Amino acid sequence: MFYGAIVWDPWLIISQIVCLQCLYYLTLGLFMLVLVGTRVSRMSLVYFFDYSTIPASTVTGWCVIASILLSALAGAGYMLYLIERAKKCLDFSATLYTIHLFICIIYGGWPSSITWWVVNGTGVAVMTLLGGYLCRKRELREIPITRYRSNV
Repeated sequence: MFYGAIVWDPWLIISQIVCLQCLYYLTLGLFMLVLVGTRVSRMSLVYFFDYSTIPASTVTGWCVIASILLSALAGAGYMLYLIERAKKCLDFSATLYTIHLFICIIYGGWPSSITWWVVNGTGVAVMTLLGGYLCRKRELREIPITRYRSNV
């Protein structure tokens, strides 16, 4: 972690966004497989990208909601190792969920469900705040200094 002069490296930023997005979807897939896959006969991308699969009135809907929120928690941990800076957590989590919004629009149309917006807004908040907290905690650790005594 280099905290000196800020160096503009677009390839690093793009690779961090791609890595964070991939890790988020892998984690979301794992949680969906465990929580939703046991409740439905066939898993599909509908549960990832269609806003109509997040009704708060069904148990399966709550499993989808739990998967999204648990993935946000995991995403905060990923930001600790990928992003490493507390001040960048909002940028990267907002980018992740904006890309997710565009994929959802392409897949199933504009999300008209208030539940979808609340769940994903909560996911952004959780990922940003927890990721920022974890990164700030790491940034504020004391730097270990070892002193060697010379035997002169």
